[in-house]
Amino acid sequence: MSKKPVKGEYIETDTGNKVSRRSQIIGTTNIILGGKTVIQAEVIIRGDLLRTYPASNPSDKQGNTVAVAIGRYCFFSRGCELRPPGKLYKGQFSHYPLKIADHVFVGPSSIIEAALIGSHVNIGANVVVGKFAIIKDYVRILDGSVVPPNMVIPSFSVVAGRPARVVGEIAEGELDGMDLREVYRGVGNA
Repeated sequence: MSKKPVKGEYIETDTGNKVSRRSQIIGTTNIILGGKTVIQAEVIIRGDLLRTYPASNPSDKQGNTVAVAIGRYCFFSRGCELRPPGKLYKGQFSHYPLKIADHVFVGPSSIIEAALIGSHVNIGANVVVGKFAIIKDYVRILDGSVVPPNMVIPSFSVVAGRPARVVGEIAEGELDGMDLREVYRGVGNA
């Protein structure tokens, strides 16, 4: 954390991340924030859910201990939750990393358990993204959608429904609105 004086709703890190004092970030050593990311109040990020390795060969190193990797200019709205997906593999339950690219907006009260979220993705309010879903670049998921586990959403798609399905394409003019630099600048300790 930076050595700036304590004040306001957000703590700003050296890389420009703005983290609400009222968010819950568990397992911080296993979470990578790329920079200029906003984490609002009541957001839960579960970095403690790590991949477990079989004890058959103790000389093996733990390897990659990243539970959640987040890119630049991401925005996590109030009350959303990010947790790495998990499954039973060879008789042992294990979690796998959650990777989020740049310019990703997650709406209020959404739950994300995807394996991968690409760049310039807009996830609406009250959305559930199932375990191991893969969301490619330039995707908009409408409010209240439930993306089933293991679903792959192609680039330039608009997705809606319970269960979610592709309902349209992103128009060329909408691409500019998916850049989150201005949203980041608007958040601060005013």
